[in-house]
Amino acid sequence: MSNLIGASRILYALARDDLFGRALSPAKRTSGSGNPWSSVLISWFLVQVRKYLLMLDVRKDHVKFWRPQVLLMVSNPRCSVGLITFINDIKKSGLYVLAHVQLGDLDVLPSDPLQSQYDSWLSLVDHLNIKAFVNLTLADSVRHGVQHLLFISGLGGMRPNTLVLGFYDDAPPQDRLLDSTLSIVKPTENSAQVDDPEDIDDPPFHFPTLRGDRGGKYLGPQEYVCVIADAVKMLKNIALARYFGEFDRTQALTGSVFVDVWPVNLLRPDSAAYVDTCSLFLLQLACILNMTRAWQKARLRLFLCVEAGRSLKGTEHKLGLLLKELRMKAEIRTVPWDAQVALHWQRQTGSEGHREEEPESDVGGVEHDTEYANSFQSNTSRVSDEYLQAVNKLILDQPLGPPAVRFLYLPRPPADTSRYHDYLHQLEVLTRDLGPTLLIHGVTPVITTDL
Repeated sequence: MSNLIGASRILYALARDDLFGRALSPAKRTSGSGNPWSSVLISWFLVQVRKYLLMLDVRKDHVKFWRPQVLLMVSNPRCSVGLITFINDIKKSGLYVLAHVQLGDLDVLPSDPLQSQYDSWLSLVDHLNIKAFVNLTLADSVRHGVQHLLFISGLGGMRPNTLVLGFYDDAPPQDRLLDSTLSIVKPTENSAQVDDPEDIDDPPFHFPTLRGDRGGKYLGPQEYVCVIADAVKMLKNIALARYFGEFDRTQALTGSVFVDVWPVNLLRPDSAAYVDTCSLFLLQLACILNMTRAWQKARLRLFLCVEAGRSLKGTEHKLGLLLKELRMKAEIRTVPWDAQVALHWQRQTGSEGHREEEPESDVGGVEHDTEYANSFQSNTSRVSDEYLQAVNKLILDQPLGPPAVRFLYLPRPPADTSRYHDYLHQLEVLTRDLGPTLLIHGVTPVITTDL
């Protein structure tokens, strides 16, 4: 009651003094005795909305309300500008958290080193004009820091369901915050027009310099794959972003824009006849990207890999019906890959590890295929570079020009931790020179035809 009475009187006073113009004019209305009843109703309504925020409950979640709630891990924002702005598009209306792990031990430090960094991160959010929260943590390792962030980030039902990581490779990072086009602050209505970018002060960023070619990484390849495996155990979707260091959103959206989706586990050709949870997750993310205003003119291309003499048993037709039922606009393109599959270890060693008869894929209800498709073992030590290079060339050689971004199927890490290096090496060969690419692994259903 004190909040309603006190807040309504303050609101009434602000409206009566015309401090906000006509925006608060309805709050001026009073009763015959002078009671600001309109301000009381407005205050009651705001009491911010807060009630319904507290009612967000993960137990009431339904797949039809699913939205990407993204936690983007950023090592250094200076080389991650392109990825940060792209993820801002793909998260649609969901939660977006920029996260960073600072290595250290609070027991041996005189004070919390993160407090002085928040201003720089918040200035970055304002500078890039994105809608995101900032979450920093201090940990003894990057792996433990990511675990902390996945556990504590979010509020109620708005908790991260998707973890995005930059790709682990040897590409030298580039400082995009030094780009003159990114450093210019747009003049406000009350500020003078500035013609020379050199006359404008740089934004108040105090991020460390990039490591350069000879600098060491804080994260090793083994720990990097462990982070991926940890997120899968926590039932978080995973996206590995490669070649976004030089991603220019304005240039990418110029001319004919394509978004390519390859919903096949390219490390396992025998899974090409299945449409599983991960495949549909790729399609959903691409569709959400296509729904944003900036990407509405982009054309989705869905690639189905086929072999001569091996029937897909109506998968293409059923996938087309599913797209129509879900009102997703995508071009389905079949890609022959007999020459590539012939290089795979399964075909070179006969029928080992391959079932004689495969059940028909029911795209409209993929539950019985999902369990089998997701249970494929990676066998990363048996996939040759020759096969991966052939598949990489197959992706690059598709006609109609390169896409603005590619969505590829990310196999889950192998159970044997000794194969983590092989797993990461094969992802590197598979995506080499593909341009901006998201390797995605989905763990939960995101599409339904039920009301």
